Amino acid sequence: NQPGYQAGVEEAISTLAQAAGGRTLVLFTSYAALTATLEAVRTHLETQGIQVLGQGVDGSPQQLLNIFKTSTRALLLGTSSFWEGIDVPGDALSLLIIPRLPFPVPTDPILEARCELLEDGFNNYSLPQAVLRLKQGFGRLIRRRSDRGAMVLLDRRVKTMKYGSVFLESLPQCTVKSGPLRHM
Repeated sequence: NQPGYQAGVEEAISTLAQAAGGRTLVLFTSYAALTATLEAVRTHLETQGIQVLGQGVDGSPQQLLNIFKTSTRALLLGTSSFWEGIDVPGDALSLLIIPRLPFPVPTDPILEARCELLEDGFNNYSLPQAVLRLKQGFGRLIRRRSDRGAMVLLDRRVKTMKYGSVFLESLPQCTVKSGPLRHM
C-alpha cells in the first residue's frame, strides 16, 4: 500500500522478464492487480519480442497455458487457478514472480466467520492459508528434479514482519537472496 508500489511492480516484472527472455509466470492475488499491471508491461515487453499473456484477457486458462508452454519468449500473468494444478516443466518456465504474499481477503465473510471461531484467527487460519498458497505457487516453478529457476517475491513483508520467516521456512531448501531490483 505504499506510494509507487504499482509502478515498482510493473518495473520489476518488465525488467526481470526481459532478463529471463520471457519464460516468466507472474502470480497475482487479485484480478484487479493483474489487469492494472498487464497493459503497462505489455507495451514494453512486446517491443522486446516477449509475448505477454493475461488471464481473463487473452484466452481461457488452458489456452494461455498451451501458448506459454510452446512459446520460447512469453510472460504469463495469472491469478487464482494458476496458483495450483498447472504443470510447466523444463525450460518453458524459469522465473516465477509473486508481487504480494497470498493472504486471503480479510473482509471475505467466510474467512471472517472461520477466524471468529479461533482465538487468534490470523496466526491460526489466515497465515497458514497464505503459507500453503505460497508453497503451491512455488511448486509451479519446480516440477521435476531437473527443473531450475528463480522465484522473486516483491513483498517486503517477508523480511519486515515477524511472520515473514514462516513463509521462507515453508519453501523447499533453496538459496534466498534479497536486495534491490538491479541486483536481481
